[in-house]
Amino acid sequence: MLFKTISKNFLFVISFFFVCFIAASCDLPISSGDETQSTFSKSFEKPKVVGRIKTRQITESSGLVASRCNKNVFWTHNDSGNGAYIYALTSKGELLGTWKVKDANNKDWEDIATFKTKSGACFLYIGDIGNNLRRRETLTIYKIKEPTVTNADKISSKKRPQTTDRATRINFSYPDIRHNAETLLAHPKTGDLYILTKRVSGASGIYQLDATKLKNKNTLKKIGNISLPALPNGLLTGGEISPDGKHVILCDYFNAYEYVLPKNTEKFNDIWKTDPSLIRLGKREQGEAICYSVDMKSIFATSEKRNSSIIEVKRKSGTESTKHLKDF
Repeated sequence: MLFKTISKNFLFVISFFFVCFIAASCDLPISSGDETQSTFSKSFEKPKVVGRIKTRQITESSGLVASRCNKNVFWTHNDSGNGAYIYALTSKGELLGTWKVKDANNKDWEDIATFKTKSGACFLYIGDIGNNLRRRETLTIYKIKEPTVTNADKISSKKRPQTTDRATRINFSYPDIRHNAETLLAHPKTGDLYILTKRVSGASGIYQLDATKLKNKNTLKKIGNISLPALPNGLLTGGEISPDGKHVILCDYFNAYEYVLPKNTEKFNDIWKTDPSLIRLGKREQGEAICYSVDMKSIFATSEKRNSSIIEVKRKSGTESTKHLKDF
């Protein structure tokens, strides 16, 4: 009897540490925290499913961004193991075209960002930044000129894709230890890139890459930590900086979190010192992608898994959060 009791306790301990190890290594979702209805922002309407990604080509929408050069177009991509392709979509989930990213590999693509130059040229940044087992010391962000989407592109597919311009590789490493990350941000004014790490055991690290100092191999600069009002507090799965450069939207598997730059400063990095608004995103199977609409009046989110819903959360008109949009 004593032997059986010891055996059961031993198995329990081993099982417990195994689960903790897997969670720490793979950053699995644990809990949505202790949010109640009263904690959600009153500046946003309830989330609505406005479309669904029905194409079989997209099974893991891991990143999402609204185009600044193609009207009413969103760009997304699959997670690891699905090839170096990007896809153009409508807000309803209709596939507008498939592009093979030239000179790129999809080891673990996790997020996508956009940047529009003063001359009007648009670029996409694709973050090959996933590192679940922390084996990769050097990771890569691919920079490509955004393709122009036409009606003729609808017939493209993985078997017969369009091809982007040659991708520029931005290789980087962290200044401290190896990290896993799923959030890539591009500042719309400076072009600086930000990577926010994904953690179960603590806050997310905020790392910056100065756009004016890019080299063949870059070392990120750590500028701080950020804790979501959730459990775990560092489980970030996606995000974007708003087109006006004064808002940041982040998400985990459960909800969205918006940070707003204080009115008394023009220093963007002060935004990380503020407290976020909690935004309900509704049901997602494995939510890893989020972005703003171009006019910033809506937030869009998708999910991994096939036939992902496209969720829109609109800002309420007349609220404090929409007053500045008239001038944008």
